[in-house]
Amino acid sequence: MMTPRQAALALLNDHAATLTPKAGQFLGQLAVSGNPMTDRQAGWLAKLLERAGLPALSQGDEA
Repeated sequence: MMTPRQAALALLNDHAATLTPKAGQFLGQLAVSGNPMTDRQAGWLAKLLERAGLPALSQGDEA
């Protein structure tokens, strides 16, 4: 199971060419922030993971 930070770093490291600058900024924030994600942030991260072909976070991982 991945944490939001691990998911953000995986996207930034392995899929950066497919990201918009806004998505990259969002993922950078997730990588360094210790704050819980909002529902909107969790939804955006889920979309980015899906587009990259990476597994979604499980419910317990979204903290």
